[in-house]
Amino acid sequence: MDVILTEVENGKSKFIFPSLPEEVKGTNRTNYQSYDILSYGEVKIPKGMKLTEISFDGIFFGAAKRNESIVKQWVKPAECEKILKNWQEKGTVLRLMVTETNVNIDVTISSFECTDYGGYGNKKYSLEFVQYRSLKVYTTDELKIVKFVKKTITRPAAAAPSNKGSYTIRSGDTLWAIARKFYGGSGSNWTKIYSANESTIESTARRYGRSSSDNGHWIYPGTVLVIPN
Repeated sequence: MDVILTEVENGKSKFIFPSLPEEVKGTNRTNYQSYDILSYGEVKIPKGMKLTEISFDGIFFGAAKRNESIVKQWVKPAECEKILKNWQEKGTVLRLMVTETNVNIDVTISSFECTDYGGYGNKKYSLEFVQYRSLKVYTTDELKIVKFVKKTITRPAAAAPSNKGSYTIRSGDTLWAIARKFYGGSGSNWTKIYSANESTIESTARRYGRSSSDNGHWIYPGTVLVIPN
């Protein structure tokens, strides 16, 4: 088993933890919308999942311990601390992978503590990660928004897409953006697309190393979707 961090942007900068933590803790919480209803009280409705949090503690062993069996590939503790601190300060997006487990997720470092420990040059550390989700920001050109003009132009109503229509996902697409293309500019119908293609979306996400698509958040170029009415 290995614990590996890789920079997502270039895929080349990689850090393999010299020794394994005793445990890796993952936290998944449901996001709720609260409502206060007269004569009934508070009601909470589930609204998707919050960002996954992962944490673990461990030791970067000093030179005196470099040849012990618990150390896989020794790296100076000060160098380990420098690499992780630099990633945290820059907000670098990392791929966290724990081999032989289902942990394979894009994260940023939310907390990193490192202190001298023992008399052998060891450093004790504590790390916390938060799942990273990209936010796609569209320009007016991408959304094909034209400048306002006073002249009223009558346009024919767009024909409703056939239930047998299909769409091939491109780089940068989201289900929200795809829904806007097929449902008159309304992205709220992304759930219809997800429901009609759930098995395809989920199997593709697993093929790319994820445990799930997180309700359609993770989609991949080349996937063919059926567009329902």
